[in-house]
Amino acid sequence: MEIHILDMIQNLRTPIGDVVVPLITRLGDAGIIWIILTVLLLIIPKTRKTGVIMMAALLVDVLLCNVLIKNLVARTRPFDVNTAVQLLVAKPRDYSFPSGHTAASFASVTALYLAGEKKMWKAALVLAVLIALSRLYLYVHYPTDIIGGVVFGSLSGYLGYKIVEWIQKKKIK
Repeated sequence: MEIHILDMIQNLRTPIGDVVVPLITRLGDAGIIWIILTVLLLIIPKTRKTGVIMMAALLVDVLLCNVLIKNLVARTRPFDVNTAVQLLVAKPRDYSFPSGHTAASFASVTALYLAGEKKMWKAALVLAVLIALSRLYLYVHYPTDIIGGVVFGSLSGYLGYKIVEWIQKKKIK
């Protein structure tokens, strides 16, 4: 069923989409947009705590999703199942579940939300959704990989926030 959904999305491809969507997905390559945002937040004294929370969230995300879950599940990517699809990006070499792009994006969104960044988390959410959808358009993830990325990314954001909160309480005592 998931391949059928991806094939339906392939029928929606357009020349403009074929240019724009890879650019959107590149923002999530190696979590680069979220790492850059984290560094900027860490540099600015007023947003330093938010930067620390994002950094913790992204570290939890890497360990949970990329090191642990991807290797435990070891799911084949959809382009390896349906080899007739012409990819618009280089073939990712890691496993499919969960989507790392999506997980890092939602870890960041959750961290921003829990840190109280009222405007920033909303803009980040829009970008996170676009990055997640780009992975389907590009045929590099199944829909359940995206759902898994949202769930585990959000969990990572929450855990990153709780870790920072716990460390702060330890410092006060």
